[in-house]
Amino acid sequence: MAVDYDTARKRMVAEQLVPRGIKDPRVLAAMRKVPRHFFMDPDMRSVAYSDRPLPIGEEQTISQPYIVALMTEALQLQGSEKVLEIGAGSGYQAAILAELARRVYTVERIPDLLERARSILEELGYGNVSFKLGDGTLGWEEFQPYDAIIVTAGAPRIPEPLYRQLADRGRMLIPVGNRYGQEMLKIVKEGDQMVKERLGGCRFVALRGEEGWREAD
Repeated sequence: MAVDYDTARKRMVAEQLVPRGIKDPRVLAAMRKVPRHFFMDPDMRSVAYSDRPLPIGEEQTISQPYIVALMTEALQLQGSEKVLEIGAGSGYQAAILAELARRVYTVERIPDLLERARSILEELGYGNVSFKLGDGTLGWEEFQPYDAIIVTAGAPRIPEPLYRQLADRGRMLIPVGNRYGQEMLKIVKEGDQMVKERLGGCRFVALRGEEGWREAD
């Protein structure tokens, strides 16, 4: 029996996001619009809108819809921003960001994931996303400063290069902790002051790179 993806997407928003406190109408509209199942292998599409992270290959995952919405809402995007995403993964988070920001720059260290994400986003018509293969913990200096930065992997600490590339009054969302669990942090740069807000526990795959977890860790 064929899955009605439009209905599944609306149900995801109504049952998983709204009851948990996601309120931003632009975020909710983006979550209703972007076809999450496009970013998954065909054999996983029937569960694309389930309330959990799902594998996308290369030992990586597509985040639980609620986590995507929570992080996106916390960035407080209005439409004019330049956003840096660390960890393109499936490309789904970049698509949500592309609905809400002026320009998205995404960095991914795994070539196959980057090319797959690029292909899907281009097929869907997102022309405001730029892609880079490399160490995301070092950011993307060429286009700094960024109004918002979102890190979609668990870090042992806040990478200094990313914080440096954040604009004044810019926001960063990053899970920080150990390999088995993290706390979602919202970081706001206010002049010389770093303001932190804790948004709760979470669990992400490891952020690999010079300013993240090393391969031997």
